[in-house]
Amino acid sequence: MKSVVINGKLDIATSEVPTPEPEPGQVRLRMAYAGICGSDLHYYFEGANGAFVVKEPLVPGHEVSGTVDLDPSGTWAVGTPVTLHPATFGESRPGIEDRPHLWPNGAYLGSASTWPHTQGGASEYMLVRLDQLRALPEGLDLRTAALAEPLAVALHAVAIAGGVEGARVLVSGSGPIGLLAAAAALALGAQEVTCSDVIDEALERASGMGAQRVVNVTREKLPEEYFDVVLECSGAPVATNAALLALRRAGILVQVGMMPSGPQGIDVATLVSRELQLRGTFRFNDEVDQAVQLLAERPSIAEVITHVVEADEAAEAFATAKDSRRSGKVLLDLWNEA
Repeated sequence: MKSVVINGKLDIATSEVPTPEPEPGQVRLRMAYAGICGSDLHYYFEGANGAFVVKEPLVPGHEVSGTVDLDPSGTWAVGTPVTLHPATFGESRPGIEDRPHLWPNGAYLGSASTWPHTQGGASEYMLVRLDQLRALPEGLDLRTAALAEPLAVALHAVAIAGGVEGARVLVSGSGPIGLLAAAAALALGAQEVTCSDVIDEALERASGMGAQRVVNVTREKLPEEYFDVVLECSGAPVATNAALLALRRAGILVQVGMMPSGPQGIDVATLVSRELQLRGTFRFNDEVDQAVQLLAERPSIAEVITHVVEADEAAEAFATAKDSRRSGKVLLDLWNEA
């Protein structure tokens, strides 16, 4: 079978590897699509995602969809369209028993955080555990279903905020996660959603996703003490500080975008004097189920997808995904027969 493989910095290729055979408790999938995530971009363009260095050939892909190809247990019918929960949870700890996504020593598809690396889904076929499968509702196509994982990240951020019903929400950063955060906030009852960025093309996509207002912060200041909730999706400390000023007193900022490693300069004085709350969010728990349902109910969310590129052209797909002026969400078409 074919797989997209990252061998190191700026080294990506299509490789022929043996087609895997499922063991007890596993299902083999025929893969359809894989979204390109920020972590995938780091692995390709830098050879590492933070401290996680590519030390062996790594198949990327945790935003995936496909169909059941072989299930020895007979639990799943061949041809069933599915998406996945990409996590393997680690060891429970006191106080976080109900948050398995935070348990240490877990793994995630397409990640160099483990040794051997946890291979992802950018292949013709892959093996997954039975409990990772999520069947698609009728009418939800495989292309759109590849958004379930990143939409789950956005939905978890909204949950960390305590919900957004009736709230004035700022989404800071209008990349793919920001666009999905805006869609999630609108779907979950936000009164008003504003999206900010430094790139006009990204803001045009935010308007297309339903944001009532967009702000290019290179030309316009955000209103002070206005928003109830901020979903900060850019991962830039300067954006976090601007968002703190934009929050009303006692407002909540959820940091969705990953910051650079090490200490960051954050305006703690404003946080204290206005009694703001700064909350972190990491991946998601079980929101992938909510994401699947929401994608079925609101097919317009799929407008975040701007490019679908053949897997044999992976280098071009990654270059496109890195260029925020050109693209929103970029998908790899995994030798899809449909």
